[in-house]
Amino acid sequence: MGSGGVATTGARLLLRRLRALMAEGGSAEERLHQIVRTIAADMVAEVCSAYVMRPGEVLELFATEGLKPEAVHRTRLRVGEGLVGDIASHARPLALADAQSHPNFAYRPETGEEIYKSLMGVPILRGGRVVGVLVVQNRKARNYSEEEIEALETTAMVLAELVASGDLVPRNETRPTEGIGLLPTRLEGLILCPGLAIGRAVLHKPHPTLAEIVAENPASERERLNTALAGLNRSLEDLIARDDFAPGGEPRDILEAYRMFAQDHGWRERLNEAISGGLTAEGAVLKVQNDAKARMAQVVDPYLRERLADLDNLADRLLRHLTGGITTLALPEKAILIARTLGPAELLEFERKRLRAVVLEEGSPTAHVAIVARALDLPVLGRVEGALACIEAGDRLIVDADNGQLFVRPGEDIEEKVAESMVLKARRRASFAVLRDLPAVSRDGVPVSLSINAGLLIDMQHLTPSGADGVGLSRTEIAFMVRDSFPDVTQQTEFYRRIYEQAAEKPVIFRTLDVGGDKVLPYWPREGEENPAIGWRALRIALDLPNLLRQQVRALIAAAAGRPLQVMFPMIATTHEFQAAREIVELEVVRARVRGQPLPEPLKIGAMLEVPSLLWQLPALLSQADFLSVGSNDLAQFLFASDRGNPRLAGRYDPLSPAMLSMLAQVVDHCAAAGRPISVCGEMAGRPLEAMALLGLGLVRLSMAPSAIGPVKTMVRSLDIGQLQAYIAGCIGLPNASLRRDLTSYARDHGVAL
Repeated sequence: MGSGGVATTGARLLLRRLRALMAEGGSAEERLHQIVRTIAADMVAEVCSAYVMRPGEVLELFATEGLKPEAVHRTRLRVGEGLVGDIASHARPLALADAQSHPNFAYRPETGEEIYKSLMGVPILRGGRVVGVLVVQNRKARNYSEEEIEALETTAMVLAELVASGDLVPRNETRPTEGIGLLPTRLEGLILCPGLAIGRAVLHKPHPTLAEIVAENPASERERLNTALAGLNRSLEDLIARDDFAPGGEPRDILEAYRMFAQDHGWRERLNEAISGGLTAEGAVLKVQNDAKARMAQVVDPYLRERLADLDNLADRLLRHLTGGITTLALPEKAILIARTLGPAELLEFERKRLRAVVLEEGSPTAHVAIVARALDLPVLGRVEGALACIEAGDRLIVDADNGQLFVRPGEDIEEKVAESMVLKARRRASFAVLRDLPAVSRDGVPVSLSINAGLLIDMQHLTPSGADGVGLSRTEIAFMVRDSFPDVTQQTEFYRRIYEQAAEKPVIFRTLDVGGDKVLPYWPREGEENPAIGWRALRIALDLPNLLRQQVRALIAAAAGRPLQVMFPMIATTHEFQAAREIVELEVVRARVRGQPLPEPLKIGAMLEVPSLLWQLPALLSQADFLSVGSNDLAQFLFASDRGNPRLAGRYDPLSPAMLSMLAQVVDHCAAAGRPISVCGEMAGRPLEAMALLGLGLVRLSMAPSAIGPVKTMVRSLDIGQLQAYIAGCIGLPNASLRRDLTSYARDHGVAL
């Protein structure tokens, strides 16, 4: 093959040669030397070198054709060092006609590479992780073609199997030393769904071992791929047809969105192109999966990362169909599932009665699997680095998803304490159930309204069991985020109608579309923003694209069908913005009246207080708004100029600070003067201590996660609000960084149940 390009037939011939070399006898290193010689000859390159990842993120030269032989095992580069390290750090190919002019070029005299001008390198990927780098070099400047880069990527897949075999680098060298050898250890993670669990580790099925990745007959492989894709779709349709996850047939929305990824035309095209390049159906899935994982590593947006994770999970399921390993993993009693990642469909396939918790090496709160887990009330920890490496099947585990901790092979003392905590927690839950039908009234007779936050129909199943008064925040954007296209008015109307039905006459406050920031619609292209949290999002988008808001309001009016309708707008920074949004609602009311539709009765339009600039406009705002709702998460973030997603700032600024509480006290006064109701729907409302402080400020309408209703109601019924108000009034003028300790002491001294 010349430098002009690598033809598809030529690529297949190279793969066949490599397959034959892989099957030959001799040591793994001898085979690796033969492979680099073959690649160099086939690609008309003076140099071909293979670098293998060693512990400590060091790339070691293991084999070369063209560089000095004595450089093998002597030349080492850190990830990020030199061009080889750059390829590894970004997990993407690099092709340079003049490599030595690149700013990352690092000269190593022991290699003799100074005479080679051009370079092409690709990462060797296994399971989405870089396990090495494959490089070719030429003496003269050479513009490597896209076909050549793709051929080298495909070739690197063959090397990935050799590296992963454990014959080149023993597997135990790449395992973390902490926590292995049956010693207890503690790992930390991100809380995706809170809870406590004790059980035995069950390791999620890894990638199936592939006997062949090089194809002899592309037509046959395409037929196998199509058969597997059909099986994948049938299995997802069977899950969607089940109706035992929630009264309304949920989580149908999530599974429908998941199935749409499986039907994605672009994904299928890439699979067929990989087969045309000489790979088996399994090899094609692995190649496309590795490409997606490499892209995922470069994506900053959390929502887009999770959608790529959905594709990753679908690839795993497709491999299972191709290899015949499609049986659901059987669970023992009290199982704790350990996985790198998990899709919503897989989670729903497991027997819920046996599954106690899930631990993931990846994942985020916006992942589909996290949304489903919260609906199932299943403890889940995400981003637990090294979980699969240091946990053996059958290990005793404690998942503390209340505090973001995982105990591996814990001692008896720790297990006893956690077991006691679980018993106490179960008793508390039982006591909450007893309180379900009792009113949330304080000891001094102050009634408190407790509502739930909801995003999908699956959340509505908790409304009645929790004893909540209604839905204080219906996050309408979640239903938009789990679809692959913008829902039209008819689809939106049906969704809102079902919310009304499941609310069963209890009040619901619908927040209009709050996208942007960390909530991105997968079908809505947008430009990157330096500060998305304070960028083009929420009502700002709705006012710039008023047809979106008009369609949503039109659907809400139709779904209400003459019933009460409460709508509130998010991310308002000026009274003028609220005025403009309200005018859009009024236009839709006029439209509905002209068409003879039943109008909402009554119609209440409110505002969310999240942006501090509104604090100086409250009298004007409250003359137009029917109610106000405090979004404490964003309000605190903007008040302290502190990114709530930045771990370095976690805990630095407390919402129970005098500044935050003093500000809320002023808002309460303004609402009282205007005769407007005010509520809180952020995280403060669902934590008993923070909720106690809110009650002490006169904020007696709170909306929270369904699981928080019981603990907060217990606190309310043990509290004398009048006494607390006098205490807080004397504290908010203090120079303290936080009043948390003071309020905790107050609760203890006055018998408040926290």
